[in-house]
Amino acid sequence: MHNFFNWTFNDVVQVLKENNFRLNYTNASHYYYVGYYGGILKNVCVPYHGTKSIKPRTLKGVILQSGIPKEKWFNR
Repeated sequence: MHNFFNWTFNDVVQVLKENNFRLNYTNASHYYYVGYYGGILKNVCVPYHGTKSIKPRTLKGVILQSGIPKEKWFNR
């Protein structure tokens, strides 16, 4: 079973950068990353709230937006 709990902003950004996503712009406490996955351009919104964990439902949304398979997120 995958663990959607206790992911921080830095954890999420690390996975995105490992998959060649780059910071496109920021808007208040949201960071927007852009990159290609599977030949398709993806735009991913990552909320930043200090060291607080990202909520599991939000993390699931980030994973869907990125197009990166769950296995790549959790089997690092």
